[in-house]
Amino acid sequence: MKRNLFWRLALVLGVLIWSLAEIYPPTPRNLLEVFQEQAVRHDTNFIAIAQRAVQLEKARPADLFQDLLEAIGTNDITQYFPQYKVAEERDPNRAILNHLQRDSAGRIKLGLDLQGGTSFLIEMDTNRLERTQGGDARQAALAQAIEVLRRRVDKFGVSEPIIQPVGDNRIQIQIPGLSEADKESAKTQITKTAHLEFRMVHPDSDNLIKEGVPVPGYEILREVRKSRDGREQVFPYLVKIAPERGLTGKYIKSAQAVHDPMTGELQIQFRFDSEGAGLFADVTRENVGHQLAIVLDGQLYSAPRIDEPITLGSGVIRGDFDLKEATELANVLNNPLEAPVHIVEERGVDPTLGTYSIHSGVKAALIGTVAVSLFMLVYYLLAGLIANIALVTNIFLLVGVMCSIETTFTLPGIAGVVLTIGMAVDANVLIYERIREELAAGKSMRGAIAAGYARAFGTIFDSHVTTLISAVILILMGTGPVKGFGVALFIGVSASLFTALVVTRLIFDWLLARGWLKGLPMLHLIRGTRIDFMRYAKIWFAISWTLIVIGVGWGLHRGKGMFGVDFAGGDDQVLNFAQKVEVDRIIPALNQAGVRDPFVQYQKDVLTGADKDLRITSAFNTGDTVLQTLQKDFPQAGFTRVGGKIDRVGATVGKEIQRTAVVASLLALFGILVYVAFRYEFSFAVGAVIAVVHDVLMTIGWFCLSGREFNAPIVAAILTIIGFSINDTIVIFDRIREDLKLGIRGTFTEVMNQALNQTLSRTLITSGTVFLSTLSLYVFGGGAINDFAFTFLVGIITGTYSSIYIASALVLWWHKGERPRSAAQVVMEAVH
Repeated sequence: MKRNLFWRLALVLGVLIWSLAEIYPPTPRNLLEVFQEQAVRHDTNFIAIAQRAVQLEKARPADLFQDLLEAIGTNDITQYFPQYKVAEERDPNRAILNHLQRDSAGRIKLGLDLQGGTSFLIEMDTNRLERTQGGDARQAALAQAIEVLRRRVDKFGVSEPIIQPVGDNRIQIQIPGLSEADKESAKTQITKTAHLEFRMVHPDSDNLIKEGVPVPGYEILREVRKSRDGREQVFPYLVKIAPERGLTGKYIKSAQAVHDPMTGELQIQFRFDSEGAGLFADVTRENVGHQLAIVLDGQLYSAPRIDEPITLGSGVIRGDFDLKEATELANVLNNPLEAPVHIVEERGVDPTLGTYSIHSGVKAALIGTVAVSLFMLVYYLLAGLIANIALVTNIFLLVGVMCSIETTFTLPGIAGVVLTIGMAVDANVLIYERIREELAAGKSMRGAIAAGYARAFGTIFDSHVTTLISAVILILMGTGPVKGFGVALFIGVSASLFTALVVTRLIFDWLLARGWLKGLPMLHLIRGTRIDFMRYAKIWFAISWTLIVIGVGWGLHRGKGMFGVDFAGGDDQVLNFAQKVEVDRIIPALNQAGVRDPFVQYQKDVLTGADKDLRITSAFNTGDTVLQTLQKDFPQAGFTRVGGKIDRVGATVGKEIQRTAVVASLLALFGILVYVAFRYEFSFAVGAVIAVVHDVLMTIGWFCLSGREFNAPIVAAILTIIGFSINDTIVIFDRIREDLKLGIRGTFTEVMNQALNQTLSRTLITSGTVFLSTLSLYVFGGGAINDFAFTFLVGIITGTYSSIYIASALVLWWHKGERPRSAAQVVMEAVH
């Protein structure tokens, strides 16, 4: 084997092995079994603990972690698990169980819709705010708390949590599949106010405390320090009640856990924003020689002496932190709350989708993948087989990377992976069609493959980079599901680029080196077309924008009726029942009664795991209809409303998510504009961006006309369209640019028509593969992803023809039918 082939093969195998290692084990294992397997010895004491745990599991199967913890009792299990270094932990037994629980967890993490998870009901104490700031402070603090808690919860990874306001001062937070360690960490992250204050210590603090003299405006706070021998020492200080010049944590720009370079101890390093840095500089300048107390949530952490003015706008908080505590504290300092919150209820929750819906969605995903693979195999034969090998590799890479960053898989997320698979073959199609052209031109097999990859590289690179620009901006600017979508898009596009350019080329080169590749037969259904596309450009352009005006206008006419519970909020009620009715039966019954897209979820008792009650969220003023429908259709279930009341809940897709989605999308379009202008010409960039805007508006218009309601997955579908739409446009633009550089004779209209005919087959094939996978989701996926699939089907059709009749037509009209100046120079030089 040639040296170059060997190293490329080693790279591919290394990446594939790493991906498989990240995926394994894909599904969770029984914690008790892992507990017994990983113990280094089984003495009589260990056997007694295991037997006790088995007995507890039979009585309380829902929480094996607590069963094991209770079975262990006061026993020390560190002797059985020396592989875990837990000597420094406050509770070594719990720390070992945390490790075991992580080891037993499956690497593929499922979302709330597929697996369920943990639900926290949070209550905010807004009484103090109302006394000091007025009645409007409650709503402002609640809105601020929702966004802060979302950012805190996002620290657990791309987990797709559900966060929504309930009533006037409560917030519902649902997080999928938490381990016990994560659950405790979540509680800390959620409830810690992180109210940081900088207060001055009285100059005569020590004497006044000794004499017991009270000082108006001051209080005694105590700093707890740990000496080298581990003993705790308490140091009291007389500290101002109010922060100096209003200097609080709201001015913190960033905070992170770092090690003290001198002592190695963990500390929190923070940096102020510009306004806070100015206040901090003034405070330290005016109080040189005095002590400044750093108070967090009413606890004194340190009181350093100010030796000189601090003008750089940064500082540190020292304390007895371990790594977990320091990291959590830095996180909450980055996201402080304006008022204290506490957890009033914790429950386990069932998947929001029924078993049938989940099976339908997974079946649709599999059918879509198989359909794309079969098409490639039938149309491209041997080359299609090679593309399918790359496709399987792509799937493993995609899932492996998503598992490594602990991405949560939801049903719409799985649908998005299927679309990524459909789009992943695009690059192979571009390469194969180029190879076909080179073979038709009389080149040898080796020369045709080399030229095919070389000529397709620029197109593939540009189309993928423009999509990556969108993905990076969504990651940097987005929050919640928008950021999650950006991560999945970035991974998918990167994996596609790797498999198309490295994996398939490696297989071709290996076959050539072995002398086994003598020919490369392919089907060729679209041959030598000569369609005058630009002749009808004005007609289609006018029709297209007319349809947009009608669709978007109808959406504006529908007004708030366009938005489902995810965007608008609704009526929330909890129901008791005597007999459980499956979610798959409840949702169709409610849909039949005119209740669209209800959120239906059984809630469990945390200790026993038994179904406790049923929570249903539906559109405003439909709560009574929901109860009456269930009582009428399922009389044996005995549904009754808990507490006899209906709560009003807010949107799960809050204003912050909506705002960041719009801002990120606009910035992505600007990034595409700049890149395409740099690589092509400004007219091409304008045409590409307007075509993307056209596709988004057309999709929204048809969505409005279909009578559907916007929900959370539709945000992801529209963002996907932005990435898909630009791909085909770049393919066409690349061929137009190439023909112009080659000096193809004729008017600009003729050159453009020729380029459109040359790329017609790959345009239809690349769009067709994505259409196949999406059609599978639409037909077989069921209600859970039907809206998502419908939206993307419209986007595919729109994105395909907009590359011709919007993007290309605009470039032609921009130059008034004349060749671009740079192209004219190329022709003149060629003639000369």
